[in-house]
Order: sequence, then structure tokens, then C-alpha cells
Amino acid sequence: MWYPQNKQELENVLDKYFKQKSNLKKNPKKINGLIVPHAGYEYSGAVAGKAFSLLKNKKIKKAVIIGPSHYVYLNDAITTNTPFKTPLGSIKLFNKNFLEADILTEHSIGNQIPFLQKLNFKEILPIMIGQITNEQAKEIAKKISKIKAVYIFSTDLSHFQEYNKAVQSDTQTINIIENLDIENLGNLDACGLYPLLVLFHLCKIKKTKPHLIEYKNSGDITGDKSGVVGYASFWF
Repeated sequence: MWYPQNKQELENVLDKYFKQKSNLKKNPKKINGLIVPHAGYEYSGAVAGKAFSLLKNKKIKKAVIIGPSHYVYLNDAITTNTPFKTPLGSIKLFNKNFLEADILTEHSIGNQIPFLQKLNFKEILPIMIGQITNEQAKEIAKKISKIKAVYIFSTDLSHFQEYNKAVQSDTQTINIIENLDIENLGNLDACGLYPLLVLFHLCKIKKTKPHLIEYKNSGDITGDKSGVVGYASFWF
């Protein structure tokens, strides 16, 4: 399981993540959205939690969640009309003319929902992104930019490299993301490559850019540094 399946246990874990102190000197006044990881909570939940905690006082309680497709090949962006269910209940869906299919098993989306539920978000538009073109990414960014919502982009960073190599690779990826360096997209080592392509275009529309909140990898958590997965969170 990606997170605790007992309601009280899940709430306790989320409370713990939200109480963490952020390394940010001060909380940003305006947040369009977040980039967060999607591994099991014991690995990346704390990194994601520091980002979600910035939304505690956000008045908008509607979110667009954009995650990569891990289990199904597609070259489009799809949503669902079947609600995701967690131990905290189900959450209302809305759609803005995206194709619909069964995406309930996609953990890059599902793992974000308990954080949003704990923050009393009322509606979500979950979007699973396949291997899209740059033009498709532009169109998706334009479409979602018109929605009054918080944007949650989901990605992990490098996978199964030795610790020091992973840190080097992830540092490069973080720099590409923070600088919206679309020319170096091919050097970006992240499973959420295509959602991030949408993010790059969305940030240009919104006239903002990502700012790192925290970076860690699984080696920092488990102590096993032979083959790690990178996790980072940002606000934009």
C-alpha cells in the first residue's frame, strides 16, 4: 500500500507531515500550485507534506492533479468520471472536456488525494498524461490555465542510481525545472517528464516559475544508498 489504509493512522501521518518546519525563509504570498513526488508515504510523504502544508490557508478548494501514466501506454491526456476513494472518503470530480477512462490505479495521482482531503479540498480534476508532443502540452496548459484551481504536478526524479550519482543527476533536473529550461528537457531525469512539459508551458502563461522546497532521496530515509529514487517538492 502507498499510504496507511486505516483512517486514524492516515490522519496521524498527514498531521505529522503538515507540522514539519519548512526550509523556506518565508511562505510565498501567491501559490499557483505545487510539484510533488508520488512514492509510498514512508519514502516521499514528508517531502510532499512540506509542499502541501503551504496550501493550509488557501481559499480555493479545487485542484487539478496532473500525473504521468505508469501502467498504460497512451499519447494523450485523460481523466475519469469514477471518484477516487481513500480512507478519508471520496472526493468530488469535475471535468473540462478531457477524454475519460479508468485511471484509478495511477498512484502518481491517487497518492496526492489524501493530502488534499486533509486540507478540505472539495473538488479535483485528475489528469493522467501519456507521451504527448510539445504542441499537445501547450494545448493542455492553455486549457487548464483557465480553471480557477490549485495545480498539483506529480513526479519522482532519478530511479535506482547509486546515491552520489543520483544527487548529481537530480541536481541537474532541479535546475532545469527551476529555470523552465525547455531546451534541456532531454536531460531531465524524471518519470513525470510529460506532466513537467505541461508545467513549463503553464508557468509561462501564469508568469511564474518553480521554487525548490526540499530534495531528498530514498537513501536519506532508508540508509541504503546502492540504488535510490529521488524526490523533490516545489511551489510555483
